[in-house]
Amino acid sequence: MRVIWKVLQMRQVFVVLFAALVAQPGLAQAPTTVRPPMTEMKGEAITSATRQPPATMADIKMSFAPIVERAAPAVVNIYTSRVVNRTTGDPFFDRFFGVGPQQQNSLGSGVIVSRDGVIVTNNHVIEGMTEIKVVLSDRREFAARVLQSDPQSDLAVLRIDAGEPLPFLEFANSDAAEVGDIVLAIGNPFGVGQTVTSGIISALARTAVSINDFSFFIQTDAAINPGNSGGALIDIDGKVLGVNTAIYSRSGGSNGIGFAIPARLVQQVIATATKGVALMRPWVGASTETVTSDLAKVLKLDRPIGAIVGDIYPQGPLAKAGVKSGDVVISIDGQPVFDSETLRYRVGVQNPGDRAKIEYVRDGQKLTGEMIFSLPPETPARDERTLTGNHPLNGVTVANLSPRFNEEIGLNPLLAGVVVTDVSQGSFAYRSRLRRGFRILSVNGVKVNSAAELQREITKPMTGWTIDIDRGDRIVAWRVGR
Repeated sequence: MRVIWKVLQMRQVFVVLFAALVAQPGLAQAPTTVRPPMTEMKGEAITSATRQPPATMADIKMSFAPIVERAAPAVVNIYTSRVVNRTTGDPFFDRFFGVGPQQQNSLGSGVIVSRDGVIVTNNHVIEGMTEIKVVLSDRREFAARVLQSDPQSDLAVLRIDAGEPLPFLEFANSDAAEVGDIVLAIGNPFGVGQTVTSGIISALARTAVSINDFSFFIQTDAAINPGNSGGALIDIDGKVLGVNTAIYSRSGGSNGIGFAIPARLVQQVIATATKGVALMRPWVGASTETVTSDLAKVLKLDRPIGAIVGDIYPQGPLAKAGVKSGDVVISIDGQPVFDSETLRYRVGVQNPGDRAKIEYVRDGQKLTGEMIFSLPPETPARDERTLTGNHPLNGVTVANLSPRFNEEIGLNPLLAGVVVTDVSQGSFAYRSRLRRGFRILSVNGVKVNSAAELQREITKPMTGWTIDIDRGDRIVAWRVGR
């Protein structure tokens, strides 16, 4: 279980990354509700709905049991372990405090998504683990291998060989889900055994939850606890709406605020994993910010909604669609764009080469264009190299930034220059707290634009170095003498 601390309304709360669920194909054939069209309600009084008692015994006995009965076989438990070497850093004290190799265990859940044993779960359930065991609902156990892990979405795809077709769950259209829809969560909370909880969709497009790089979640009040990570959130048709991944909690247990990764993003990861290809997502092609209430007034918007475009990449997807710096993107493919995170999600779940209508606002006027989704270019080439020699960056690995590499490591896609990708433990740079993700801007006043330029400058004979470093939150000057 992983815990992330948050500040919410001046109180500390923590996000508990939980574990597990699964389900099977075509669950119970519960009737689908036909929703009436939305109507204009300005100036109209809202009247109470008429309450009616159950008309027949069949109404009284209505239950989710048929759905659960068919879904349960596709819910699996995932047990992981690894051996870690704990040390105090001093061999003398290690002998007295019982440190040394120790086994760490963790548990989570997963969803069987195809009859040949493909399982989806959370990346944090299996990350860094050396042994992964899957236990089916009939108590059979299988060793699992990782087909693909994607830390950006916190998803991982596994496969087991059961020697026979397995029950599995199909996916629902998460874009068609609405607030108030009934959902079920199935998993193994706290390791007590398979458990089913019910609730509704509390909110959609939750973006203020920094759990993964794609902060876009379905929120539910169905009880989710540690042990549910990687499990399924299913609708009343028994299809997967999302993969449960986290909760807000002060106690470590459910407070009725749980989050699931939408099915559309899950399907994208599964598709690339089963094809055996690298996962690469389309990009926006610009830097963007969320529109605030103050910005909305300046931009002549009637409400704070959308993503305002900052720097734009020439010949990028937005530029080709006619969008310019200062425009506000408000929808893509008919789906609303509430903020910058929503824009990144809406673009990231598309397929390269697909086309979609984009709506944006310029000088108070709504405009439209066609966006062609494409992968970010890797220009310049990565050119990753490890620096050696008698200088402060000995043992530091660096690479050139490009839009594609930036997307991989979670940086602004338009940043350029040289980034640190690894620092050898025990090196002078590591002890000086140089870390992965820091950008190196200059050496002794000479700006470095590539890894090759950095290597040339840092290896020049000199009596001392002044290295300007962008730590992400601030730029610092690192001064080192011989």
